[in-house]
Amino acid sequence: MKRIGIIGGIGPESTADYYRRIIDLFKARADGLTYPEIVIFSANLGELIRLQDEATASGDWNRFIAWLSERVAALHAAGAQFGAIGSNTPHIVFDAVQARSPIPLLSIVAATCRHARALGVRKLGLLGTRLTMSADFYTDLFRRHAMELVVPEAAERDRIQHLLFTEIELGILRDETRQELLAMVKRMIDTHGIEALILGCTELPLILPEDAFGIPFLNTTAIHVQAIVEHCLDERGTR
Repeated sequence: MKRIGIIGGIGPESTADYYRRIIDLFKARADGLTYPEIVIFSANLGELIRLQDEATASGDWNRFIAWLSERVAALHAAGAQFGAIGSNTPHIVFDAVQARSPIPLLSIVAATCRHARALGVRKLGLLGTRLTMSADFYTDLFRRHAMELVVPEAAERDRIQHLLFTEIELGILRDETRQELLAMVKRMIDTHGIEALILGCTELPLILPEDAFGIPFLNTTAIHVQAIVEHCLDERGTR
């Protein structure tokens, strides 16, 4: 097995979900007693948000890229043989961070795209942070594979951002918030005919069901974890 490295803490609730899911997949194996070695760098969410906001305002992502790259290098120094960023939004600079990384990194966006292709869907909704929904790092990859992504209206994107950072990221999971998010999804189905929904923030699976209204909800945490475990168990080289 390869030693796993995870950039976590962005946010803490979803990092705990990553750990539990990885362990649960190993529990399901034949002996139920073999577990992977995992190195987690629990990063400072507040610092990430500050750097991310500065980069969004200025258009200069170099400090943000350097910040993530330093944490990937720390995973490598701690013995990780490959890594993953346990959050969707930082994947806006994934290619730049991977280019600097001493270890392979597994993209949550690429894993989700492969999963969507396997489902055979062509039009998907995307929920996430305001930046994830507004940027093109999800849209471009899915478009290259003949899939269209739809996001909520601007006011709803602002509302989702507010709910994520005042409730869900803090582990506050209210049924009223769940119903509000589901109402947004229903409008996307009725207006745009989406066939599936990407939960493009690793906190969203903590509050939303895995499917509703007859369409699959793509849990990006679970999809990413599956890719991590498969790579961990792959006996071939790390490059």
